[in-house]
Amino acid sequence: MNQNIGSARISIIIPTLNEAGNIKEAIATTQPSKDIELIIVDAGSEDGTLEIAQSLDIKVISSFPGRAVQMNAGAVAASGDILLFLHADSRLPTGFDEMIRTALQQPGIVAGAFNLRIDASLLSLRWVEWGVNARSHFCQMPYGDQAIFLTKAVFHQIGGFPELPIMEDFELIRCLKRIGRIVIISTPVVTSARRWLQKGVFKTTLLNQIVIIAYLLGISPKRICRWYRREKFKRV
Repeated sequence: MNQNIGSARISIIIPTLNEAGNIKEAIATTQPSKDIELIIVDAGSEDGTLEIAQSLDIKVISSFPGRAVQMNAGAVAASGDILLFLHADSRLPTGFDEMIRTALQQPGIVAGAFNLRIDASLLSLRWVEWGVNARSHFCQMPYGDQAIFLTKAVFHQIGGFPELPIMEDFELIRCLKRIGRIVIISTPVVTSARRWLQKGVFKTTLLNQIVIIAYLLGISPKRICRWYRREKFKRV
């Protein structure tokens, strides 16, 4: 591990597409922090997302749509030695920067993420959080909404995010586990409950598990993505 990682710059990469309702708050939680760079990678927003970011003097680059494509583009533009991939509807905890630098200095650690907290009071969501956090700690399998971080050197070593239409974070973590350990910081990021509230907690959780099983069974990510989007936006 780089001996200077304790003082390394962190490049925070946020992929966006029509996130005007979330982006300002996501940006706000990156401050105060030490030696960070913020990069918004936009895929054609039409709702004011770009104007909000630009009004806050944030670096914005354009990309083809697709979270993996956008995050890879952000990594190319990043000047930091550490990359932090943040979803636009997630909020970082205070002191995240020092937590990340400390975590990446541990022997054998190649990447990490945070525990998850969902921003709604439903009891059923506490069970979702428990399941996510248990899986992350015991299986070393965090997902993208947990703010994955790693060094740029390791990111390039594994070839970045596989440019899949779905499951790009799952596959990235599988690649990382082959070369080292994934650390989970117990302090949570807070993510929006919107995807659980839209379809219901049980249906959303079941849908997510079906997607994982289908992927592991070798079904084409394009096919899974078409089905997932149809189910995600189907009226209940």
